Amino acid sequence: MSPVQKYAIGAGAAVLLSLMIFGTGLITLLVVLGVVAAPVVGYLMLDPSQRERLKRARRRGIGR
Repeated sequence: MSPVQKYAIGAGAAVLLSLMIFGTGLITLLVVLGVVAAPVVGYLMLDPSQRERLKRARRRGIGR
């Protein structure tokens, strides 16, 4: 994992933690649902052939 990805994950976790502490429950719930729903919707938008390629790349490792 690249350093940029680590920083992005850390920043996202900090924002989520601050929302959980200072935000209202509804806003926090919507943010969490959005974070979970975005990759799921992206995966479901793929064609079946693209999903197969993604599964093969995940098993083998991307860039190998």
